[in-house]
This record gives sequence, C-alpha cells and structure tokens, in this order.
Amino acid sequence: MRIASLLPAGTEIAGRLGLADRLVGVTFECDDPPGIRDRVPVVVDTALAAGATPAEIDAIVRERAAAGLAMYEVDRATLAGADPDLILTQDLCAVCALPGATIAEAQETIGTRAEVLSLNPHRLPDVLQMITDVGAAAGVPGAAAELVAGLSDRLDAVAAAVRGYRRPRVLVLEWTDPPFLPGHWVPDLVTAAGGTAVAATPGGRSVTADWDTLPECDAVLVAPCGFGLDDAVTQARAVLDRLPAGVPVHAIDSASFVVRAGPRLVDGVEAIASALHPGTVPEPPAGRIARVG
Repeated sequence: MRIASLLPAGTEIAGRLGLADRLVGVTFECDDPPGIRDRVPVVVDTALAAGATPAEIDAIVRERAAAGLAMYEVDRATLAGADPDLILTQDLCAVCALPGATIAEAQETIGTRAEVLSLNPHRLPDVLQMITDVGAAAGVPGAAAELVAGLSDRLDAVAAAVRGYRRPRVLVLEWTDPPFLPGHWVPDLVTAAGGTAVAATPGGRSVTADWDTLPECDAVLVAPCGFGLDDAVTQARAVLDRLPAGVPVHAIDSASFVVRAGPRLVDGVEAIASALHPGTVPEPPAGRIARVG
C-alpha cells in the first residue's frame, strides 16, 4: 500500500506503525520519523510567510480565512505521480493542515481513486482511536493495537504517579499575540498530567482572550501552536510581564508534543507532569519543556 500523509500527525503515526517505507508523500512540516522529508516527496506546502511574528501570522490567517483562501497548497503533479492508495488528511482545522475538501478537489483534478482517511480527533481518547483507524486502513491492525496499548500504559503510569497530589490550575497559552486559550485535546493533556486547564474548552475550538481578563492560575504553560521549544521560550519571555507575578511559567515544544495529534502527545503529558509535579515522573529528555519564569 502506498500512503500519502498530508498532515504531520499522520506521518508520525505511520512511522510508529512501521509504515515509513510505504509513505510516498508528506508535508513540509513532517519531521517524525526523522529525515522523512529527505526520503519522501513533499506534496503539501504552506501559504504562510516564513519568519513571521505571532501577530503577523495571526493577521495573515485571518485575512486568508476571510478571503476564502487556503493556508496550505497541494502539489497536484507530485501527488499524482506518487499514486497513493491511501491519503491521510483532516477536516478539523484549516490552519493546522490541509482540509479534506481540498483533497477531494485534488483527487478530481489528478484522477486518483485513493481511499481518503480524515483524521479529526477532538479529545485525547480520539487520538488513540485515530491510531487504530490508521492501522485498520493500512492493513496493520495488530501494530496499531500494540502501539495504543503501550501509550495507554504510559498514561496510566502518569495517572498513578500524580494521584493524591493537589491539581494546580494551569493557564495554557496556545498563542501569545493575541493570547489563545486551549481547546480540542490540549486540556486533556493537562488533566492527564495532574493539573486543571483553566478557561479551556475540552473538545472545542481554541478561543482568543484578553490579557486583562485571563483567569487566576497556579502555573502557566506557553505552547504556541506549530512552534518548537526555542520559539516557545522566546514567546514566553516576551509576555512574562503580562502574566501573573510569582507564578511558574514553562514553555513546551508544542509542535511535537501538544498540538500534533500523534503518539508523542503522551510524551507531552509526561513532560507537563514533570513540570507540575516535580519528582513524580522521570525527567523528560532535554528539548521538550523548559522553565522560563
């Protein structure tokens, strides 16, 4: 089976299921398995400007959305040449990856009959189900069951480690200019790590907020959507004076461990737990989470 993954989470899942050698198309953001973009054609690129600030990216996204323009572009010729049997995409967020409707248009244009699997998780359990769905579509249900079981065991281990501790109120910022409060599965990560995500919308969409009306909290987690740890630290430092004084502030590699609905969300839970409840779980490897303030 030839697989085109049009979102990084799909590529990550395929890799963890032993399907990396079946990938025939990936996105410009795919980085797990490591080096995958060097081995597999990139069939999706971004329409967003490189190097833009959070405020500039927010403005571009709003302008393109208002104009009905896509945030991502399909290389139809390359996708046609890849001749996939299975296309992994999503309809959950037009900012995060290519919408399924665009793939339907691309299918018609290039004449492919590939099966399209739309991955649209809203909560953390949905992400585990998504892994099962990819395994079934790709013909490796056993590998998927084994992966899900291992991830579930790790979540259970974190739950046991933090059980009995007070749950701190955690303010998660998915964006900093303007501030965005978390939705979808992100509040579930905080819950699984032994905290309570304040002003969050579990299973719903992230929403903008005003700096003057942010809720009281015991800790802040800066997790800017699509950014790694270094950028998250930079953005956290830029807004420290707007955050409650004396409250611990952590930055996390959100692109890998928070907003990407793949197996590494469990790594994110473990990293968040280590910040909220030091000493209860093993320290995560360097490069995942950092204390900023």
